[in-house]
Amino acid sequence: MEFLSIVWNVDPVIVSIGPLAIRYYSLLFIAGFPLGYWMFTKFYTRAGLDTKILEPLLYALLIGTIVGARLGHCIFYQPDYYFTPEHFGEILQVWKGGLASHGGTVGVILALLWYARKYGKAYDFDTLWLFDRLAIAVCFAAFFIRIGNLFNSEIYGCETSLPWGFVFVKAGETAAKHPTQLYEAFSYLILGLALLLVYLKGINKVHQGFFLGVFFIGCFGMRFLIEFIKEKQVDFEEGMTLDMGQILSIPFILAGIYFVWYSIKGKVPAERVPKAKTHYCPPPKSKRNDYTTK
Repeated sequence: MEFLSIVWNVDPVIVSIGPLAIRYYSLLFIAGFPLGYWMFTKFYTRAGLDTKILEPLLYALLIGTIVGARLGHCIFYQPDYYFTPEHFGEILQVWKGGLASHGGTVGVILALLWYARKYGKAYDFDTLWLFDRLAIAVCFAAFFIRIGNLFNSEIYGCETSLPWGFVFVKAGETAAKHPTQLYEAFSYLILGLALLLVYLKGINKVHQGFFLGVFFIGCFGMRFLIEFIKEKQVDFEEGMTLDMGQILSIPFILAGIYFVWYSIKGKVPAERVPKAKTHYCPPPKSKRNDYTTK
């Protein structure tokens, strides 16, 4: 045991009944969805939208997150394992672990595009308006997920002599490692609180695309930097200048820069501005019959 280090020996399973096990990670992963749902009820109410259309959004995001995160891990991190005849069926076994945040982000984007196409025109909101608000909620969901990774004693950093280093006993470690799960978790939490503050106090000073752009830059920019002190997750990353997490973060950072630029140039209000409704008004009836022969 290292002096001034934190010995982390927490059982990731809260309770188990036979083959069924309830884990901290599972509860924390799910926790982001009811919180996000509650936040969106506030967003929709403030914008004057009907909250009855939030339920399909919740289901779409849940499916998109899980499917995208699972496929992201299988495709980008272990394709040589999962895409073989003997292991292909394990792609569906999400409970065995293996979820990638980049894949989850792509899944969320596709789910949101479907939702915006189905409901946006009828309820008078556009895709970017929706993405801006989702960016705020996702920050808090990402915070919970990284705390879940801490309870699983996974995706931690390299060895450190800093006093807040964690000895991950469950993972077989004897030396203190950077708790990169906490580094990411608190960076997401701070980013979420900052975006929420802008939304509540200064939304009239920003334009559409601002929240999404800052989210992409902040979230994936921090992910890119923290990866430098994170242990390699798969064997093929050994010897690489940038690991897979950093490579996958670059497109999102560039997208963030674009959306911030768009928000500055586009000048589309960040608040929802319903389109003016035009109604057909028939001309007033004439009091005289012009076709009557005098």
